[in-house]
Amino acid sequence: MNHSSPNTLFDGLFVLELANNHWGRLDRALKIITDYSRIVRFNNVKAAIKLQFRDVDNFIHKDFRQRSDLRYIKKTLDTQVSRDDYAVMVEAIRQGGCIPMCTPFDEASVDLCVELDVEIIKIASSDLNDWILIEKIAKTKKPVIVSTGGSSLKDIDDLVTFFANRNIPLAINHCVSLYPSEDHELELNQIDFLRQRYPLNVIGYSTHEYHDWQSSVMMAYAKGARTFERHIDIEADGIAVSPYCSLPHQADQWFKAWKKSVEMCGPPGSAKRNPPKREIEYLDGLVRGVYARRNLTAGQILTADDIYLAIPLQKGQISCRELMNGEVLLADIAADAPLLIDVIDSPYAETPELKSLIYARGL
Repeated sequence: MNHSSPNTLFDGLFVLELANNHWGRLDRALKIITDYSRIVRFNNVKAAIKLQFRDVDNFIHKDFRQRSDLRYIKKTLDTQVSRDDYAVMVEAIRQGGCIPMCTPFDEASVDLCVELDVEIIKIASSDLNDWILIEKIAKTKKPVIVSTGGSSLKDIDDLVTFFANRNIPLAINHCVSLYPSEDHELELNQIDFLRQRYPLNVIGYSTHEYHDWQSSVMMAYAKGARTFERHIDIEADGIAVSPYCSLPHQADQWFKAWKKSVEMCGPPGSAKRNPPKREIEYLDGLVRGVYARRNLTAGQILTADDIYLAIPLQKGQISCRELMNGEVLLADIAADAPLLIDVIDSPYAETPELKSLIYARGL
């Protein structure tokens, strides 16, 4: 993909974390990819489907491969996938209109990211100070997203400086690494902190909460998060779905809540908004127009005793906004008639743009 800036890549990007929910089965992985690609297309959002790569034969020490009591080791072995199956998954993600993305957990997996032309690399919270892995990732020059769960401030500072010095786009996700997370554990104010500390980086939100799929994304967007991540799964094969994973209908709610928050927040808060025409017309209807208190004659200098203000404001009529004492009438005006812009010697009448606005408003 050709991205002109980090913002065009990360802004509005949803990361759908497939992780190991394929359970080592290509058919299940393709089903997840298909189901979520459809939801992405229906909602017309930009999404990456993220895989996890591990060089399992070397990732786990040989003396611990039989330790079924170690959950992480057991699940890694149970969900092992071949290089060819990963290649099929990556191509399916592309065909589904999504961006292939991956979290590599070792150096050989970074090489696989390059081989399969994965477009974005994720650094897991647990690897935020694994500098051997980070150096390898940086050599790919691919854009990177990092989650900050459980990290120290120095770790984040060092990472931001490292990627900035190499001119590699980096998005920083606020993340609480609790699976699942309760609402009171989300700490969404950290988005404010990250935005203030790292103003040159896109800030995102990676979440594992499970009570609803609407509230936190709306609040996170309003706070300035611009990329969002959740784990995804499907109900199939009798496999239990972890509570921190989204199902397709929940992802649909998530996307729609984000769209509603974008609609409600409006354009970026870095500049004064431009009121829509409908709002301007409504407010113009509340503005008082200038009317003649008595019969007035051409050449007369207007004073406060000569006019009064009342609604409605009529087209071409000056309002309380433009009225200035001492203006000279250019024509006779009957009592209770509106004072039009054309009958007063005013600078507004000499500026075509201002004059056209006055004639365009009111009744």
